[in-house]
Amino acid sequence: MKIVLASNNLGKLAELRALFVPLGFELVAQGDLGIPEAAEPFHTFVENALAKARHAAAHSGLPAVADDAGLCVDAFGGLPGVDTAHYAMQFGYAKGDDNNVLALLEQMQGVENRRAALVSTLVAVRSPQDPEPLIAVGRVVGEITREPLGSQGFGFDPVMYIPEFGQTFAQLPADVKNAHSHRGRAAKAMVALMRERWV
Repeated sequence: MKIVLASNNLGKLAELRALFVPLGFELVAQGDLGIPEAAEPFHTFVENALAKARHAAAHSGLPAVADDAGLCVDAFGGLPGVDTAHYAMQFGYAKGDDNNVLALLEQMQGVENRRAALVSTLVAVRSPQDPEPLIAVGRVVGEITREPLGSQGFGFDPVMYIPEFGQTFAQLPADVKNAHSHRGRAAKAMVALMRERWV
């Protein structure tokens, strides 16, 4: 079964393809089908993911899955949250992972509470009007380091220290990270839901 991934993020696509292949689902990036990015006007991961999934399903005629994910920093009241991808821009930097990390470390100078969570919310729909979207959430709690460590992954992986591994996500091999990341946990839950409801 073909499913459209409502994202053009190559990192997300690679991670999710690896997780969905065992189920026999072929993930196709919306960009490969000429589908434009959906608007993300909401303040919660689930609302944005649902909007993106419905948008991709409407444009493709195929089932769609969308991920909305972000970093929720305790000391910032859960922010940047849904604005994670654009975090650096509010501090005058260009959009990009490296600048997001730089801006976060600057904003956290002198902050003792380093606790944060990476959250991924996956929403899947069979059609744009699907009354029963599948929703799966993955969450990993860790601490923001004081400098980037490691060269794997993307996003905030170099500053997201995971106590159970004693390393940042960027220091872990890709297969270990994928198995234990917020997106990996959400994808496992989504695969279980799809097996139960769709297959």
